[in-house]
Order: sequence, then structure tokens, then C-alpha cells
Amino acid sequence: MYEKTTANVRVRVRPEYLEDHSEPAAGRYFWAYHIEIANEGTSTVQLLSRYWRITDARGRAEEVRGPGVVGKQPVLKPGESFEYSSGAPLPTASGFMVGRYGMVSENGERFEIDIPAFSLDSPWSAESIH
Repeated sequence: MYEKTTANVRVRVRPEYLEDHSEPAAGRYFWAYHIEIANEGTSTVQLLSRYWRITDARGRAEEVRGPGVVGKQPVLKPGESFEYSSGAPLPTASGFMVGRYGMVSENGERFEIDIPAFSLDSPWSAESIH
């Protein structure tokens, strides 16, 4: 489990290698990642956008940007959380991801929160990237 708190919003990530969706002989590896975003502050916030940097074991990086997460832009009142799962393919047996969410507070102030860097490790990787 990976965790980081920014501006009173906690992000927890749990990656999971999906062997049944991967084909190591063909150079295709797939992970799911499960995320919980919790508002630990005193005002309501909304998630507007996401940014990911996905890096494989050869150092090749891909950047992904877009509105919301899994088609949603959740509003979180103090004490509330939102959970979702998504996935990431790689051409190598390991890699890592890091990112941030674009947020807005109830008074219209925009800010970003960090998604902690996390490893994508498979049984096929010679060593883990952290």
C-alpha cells in the first residue's frame, strides 16, 4: 500500500499484477490499481482532473491527462472518501506510476494533490523498481 496526503486529502494506492490479463511471452503485462481518495479537511472538495506518468523498466515514460477518474468528478465532503479501480499495461515486467489530481475547493480555489509513486512489479521482473 502506498499513501500520501496533500492539502488534507489522502490518496492510498494498492497495485495488483493481473497474471490472467498478461502475456509475458508477447511482452504484455497488465496491472490493476485500486485508489482511495479521502477528504480529511474541513471543507468540501471536488476532483476535476488527473495526470499520470507511467514509466516502464526501460525508462520509457507515457503521460496521461484527462478529466476526472473513471468518468467521474467526485465531490467529497469532509470525512468522505471515493474509491475506484483502473488498469495499466506495460511492455516490460515492471515499472512505476506517479501522478496528481487537479482539485477545486468549495470556495473555487484550484489546487493539486499528489498521487504517491508506486511500483508495478510482476513475478517476471528480475528486480523491483521503487
